Amino acid sequence: MRRNLTAYGFLCGALICFAFFSWYPMVREILLSFQQTNFVDPPTWVGLDNFRTVAEDAAFADAWINTAAFTGLALAFGYVVPFLAAIILNELRHARAYLRFVVYLPVMLPPAVGVLLFKWFYDPGPGLFNQILDLAHLPALSWLDSTDTALISLVIVSTWMNLGTGTLIYLAALQSIPGELYEAAELDGAGLFKRVWHVTIPQTKLILLVMLLLQIVATMQVFIEPYLMTGGGPENATLTVAYLMYQYAFNFGDFGAGGALGLMLMVVLMVFSAFYLRISRDNQS
Repeated sequence: MRRNLTAYGFLCGALICFAFFSWYPMVREILLSFQQTNFVDPPTWVGLDNFRTVAEDAAFADAWINTAAFTGLALAFGYVVPFLAAIILNELRHARAYLRFVVYLPVMLPPAVGVLLFKWFYDPGPGLFNQILDLAHLPALSWLDSTDTALISLVIVSTWMNLGTGTLIYLAALQSIPGELYEAAELDGAGLFKRVWHVTIPQTKLILLVMLLLQIVATMQVFIEPYLMTGGGPENATLTVAYLMYQYAFNFGDFGAGGALGLMLMVVLMVFSAFYLRISRDNQS
């Protein structure tokens, strides 16, 4: 103990920070979901009333449906596109370092900057995307003002902002695959698609599973895109669970209902986390 006192000191500091900034808010939210409070007067215990209030809200179902739809679309784009980009970068022989920087560049931007940049791209008047459609002699779209395109527009923004992190993680996994496996596949006449299917995917199965579950957990908490771009509209088409929780707490002043909705979301995410830990343990054993 005396010999490792410095190490234990650093460990205690990390544990204190983790407990204060992670565990305490979680415990506080659980307590808050069963209380009615304005953070001025003493809280009142109300049991399950906050959960009933949230469940009876007409926007409750819309928020969960939109969150599930956003997660599904984000998996179709934000999960697949980085993997394909990593495969392409891994196959390149020139300018690989430069292209890695270009792919990772959006991650370096503050999320608010990236969102506001795309908000200008989606502008129905001088927006970049409608100008491109005009050059192609295609009709302009109301990207953020239509219930048909608003949600997918947010998915595109999220995919672009998070592309770099996923791509670099996949690229690191690809570069850890022994080159002999690819050489043997090429000698057997396997093309790029067959090498990916029979070598790349089996060798990166664990990281693909981890990234899949992390993607689900992250996208189900989507907040900044609807908050800054659409305000949950049009007609609640982009209202998510996290944004509805924000509305309860900071727009309606009902912190108990916001805590109840947050607890519901946390339980759902805990299910995915438990599934992730189970799969990880099975793959390591």
